[in-house]
This record gives sequence, structure tokens and C-alpha cells, in this order.
Amino acid sequence: MKGIVFAEFLEMVEDEFGLETVDAIIEASDLESGGAYTAVGTYEFNEMVSLLKSLNARVQIPIDDLIYAFGHYLFNSLGKAHPEVIKSYTSPIGLLYSIEDHIHVHVKKLYPDAELPTFKILEKTDTSISMVYASSRGLYRLAHGLMEKCFEHFNASATVNYELLKEDGSEVKFDIVQDA
Repeated sequence: MKGIVFAEFLEMVEDEFGLETVDAIIEASDLESGGAYTAVGTYEFNEMVSLLKSLNARVQIPIDDLIYAFGHYLFNSLGKAHPEVIKSYTSPIGLLYSIEDHIHVHVKKLYPDAELPTFKILEKTDTSISMVYASSRGLYRLAHGLMEKCFEHFNASATVNYELLKEDGSEVKFDIVQDA
């Protein structure tokens, strides 16, 4: 997993729970990196799992809810770092439709060894989209948070429903309908 994700996660933890919590979860986690992440570095996914478990133990918020909140945070961070990507879209549906063919292509240029989830579009209209998220990491709640924040960015809202196609969350169908 790319270091930028770890760095943004720790920034979110600091913003929401304070620097003391960041230090505490790093100390409580078994991290090969020692908790020092560079944006372009690549780190083991189990370090993120360890950080999430430590944060859950400290703040008593379910891990899925922490991952979802991180999706919200990450959208804003990525939008600030790469505004040109988001500015090329005029609607949240358009942005979501282009995840595979544009956004992930852009990410791969910046981070060639990034392991990204895939999004297969099943159906799209002007106000709805249905897609299947697939990733061995099962971070579909992160994707869910990113999707909802995408609508907020465009001053819109949507109903986002998901169905686990695989129990471990490695394959999830999202049905998203923009609110009128």
C-alpha cells in the first residue's frame, strides 16, 4: 500500500483525535516501518490493519466506520493534491464513471506500483450508476466514503447502497442514485 495512504490516514487521526492518539496507535501497532511513511514508499497492508485495530481499541469506533470516515477525508486530501483531476468533471456520476479509465490511469502515472481496486461499470444514467468494486483488501467502506464525498464536492447528494458479493468484502456491488 502506498505511503501517501498511510500519511493521509495518520493526518486524519491527528485532525480527529489528536497527535497523542497518533503516537499511541503507532506505539501500540506492530509496524515494520516504525510508523514513518513517505508518500512514494510502499508498505505492507497489514500495517494499515494494525493501525486501524489500535485506533479502534483506543477510540471505540468500529473499524468499518473508521475506514468509511477515512474515505471522506481522503477525497478532500486527494482533491487538494490533484485538483486538475476533479476539475475535469462536471458531475459526480461522470467522475465515478471515469475511475478506471481516467483517475486510476492518472494514479498509476504518479505511483506505478500502486495496487488499486477495480471498478466495473454495470449500468449508468445521468443520475445513477451501478458498479462492482473488487479488491483483495476489502476496503469497500473506503470506496463508499469516497463516493459520498464525491457527491458533496459537487454540491449534490446520493443514496449509496451496496451488496457484498463476497463475504470478505473483496467484491461489492454499489448502486448509487443521485438525489433530486
